[in-house]
Amino acid sequence: MKVKGNGRAKVLTQAELERLFTRGFLTPRDKLLFAIAYYCACRVSEVLALTAEDLDSGMVTLRKCTTKGKIATRTLPSHPKLQAYLAAYDPPSGLLFPGRSKEKPLTRAAADLILRAACKRARIRGVSTHSFRRTALTSMSNANVPIRVIQEISGHKSLTALQRYLEVKPDQVESAISLLI
Repeated sequence: MKVKGNGRAKVLTQAELERLFTRGFLTPRDKLLFAIAYYCACRVSEVLALTAEDLDSGMVTLRKCTTKGKIATRTLPSHPKLQAYLAAYDPPSGLLFPGRSKEKPLTRAAADLILRAACKRARIRGVSTHSFRRTALTSMSNANVPIRVIQEISGHKSLTALQRYLEVKPDQVESAISLLI
């Protein structure tokens, strides 16, 4: 868990996610911003670079030029809950999350401030903008989604890099040990 910007981003529980989206985030824009981060398991910088055209026909396109490492474009199916958040926001044409100048996107610092205020309202500690990515990837892993599929979704170059994102809980270790004969 992150403390004063140090450590790993917290992996959120389903109850914490629910609190953030019902009591923490106040506007359709803020809900959509962090819903994309969660349902696409992407970085907040990738979300902030999206245009309305990147969310088309039930797909989300994370363009190569906006991804870390600029390695490849990722196109992911849009989750039904994400579609509902998108419909509630009714985005402008052009940048999905414009900043004050309207020509540049909302900054990562602004997104962080939005999240901090939401966490305060929802009474959740240790969360960072990266928590949504870690939570999504860990949830998929816990649901036994093959690691190679998770890697395709996350855009990690290597399985080693991806595995650093996945949280292993003590009860999972205990359960694994109990399987031994």
